Amino acid sequence: MPRARLSSRRALALAAAAVTLGVTFYGVGAAGADNSVPRSDKEIPNLTNVVSEIKAYYGDTVDASGEHQASAGGNYARQVAGIEAKATAYLAHTVHGHAGSGGHGKKPAIVLDVDDTSLLTYNYELEVGFNYTPASNQAYLDTKNMPAVFGMDTLANWASAHGITVFWITGRGESQRADTVRNLSAVGYQATPDTAHLYLKNTATPPAYLACGATCTTIEYKSGTRAHIESLGYDIVGNFGDQYSDLSGGYADKSFKLPNPMYYLP
Repeated sequence: MPRARLSSRRALALAAAAVTLGVTFYGVGAAGADNSVPRSDKEIPNLTNVVSEIKAYYGDTVDASGEHQASAGGNYARQVAGIEAKATAYLAHTVHGHAGSGGHGKKPAIVLDVDDTSLLTYNYELEVGFNYTPASNQAYLDTKNMPAVFGMDTLANWASAHGITVFWITGRGESQRADTVRNLSAVGYQATPDTAHLYLKNTATPPAYLACGATCTTIEYKSGTRAHIESLGYDIVGNFGDQYSDLSGGYADKSFKLPNPMYYLP
């Protein structure tokens, strides 16, 4: 977020098709899926069923205030935990390598996306019917904190405690900095999301290191920002995101894709 996003119905249809077919829509597959036109209603997943499948996957519960929460025992949380276990083992090995000669004098770092990588947007998405708008998103962030994605706060805190610098790169706009800092800190991220470690998209006065300026695609913005971080003397040993556009473009030794069937960001 903010999202030059597919419509909520199109995103849900893609998500359902991915679940049904076991296919990840990315690269050529994504282009083909986006440009295809159904020839029959039978080729289009039923939206009510798609929402029900998403709720079941997240282990939907409703708390006393009517907020939707994902379950720590749900399939989403279990899938995320498996990815995090592999990532933590990799980072532990990497820390050892940097202590020797593997880092070539550079400081190890990880980069995390925010929405649905660090913070879970599940309740917001249900509240707005998977129909993101800047206004509804800002209103939500002004009054509520999003919970940490299961285990990602633990992973980030472990990394920070073991000498790995934590950075965030998000598509959220610069105007949402205060809300983002408050939320990350409130739900347990111990690394400081200050201006040196939290990068938000600034289309009004884009940084000089982004040659594409205010017209950057998500991939250009995120990979260009990672390149900038590495130019400061860091080696990005791990890059975490829920969208392939968070991970494409290089400037990271290894990438970890977190699941997100709720929306697709090119």
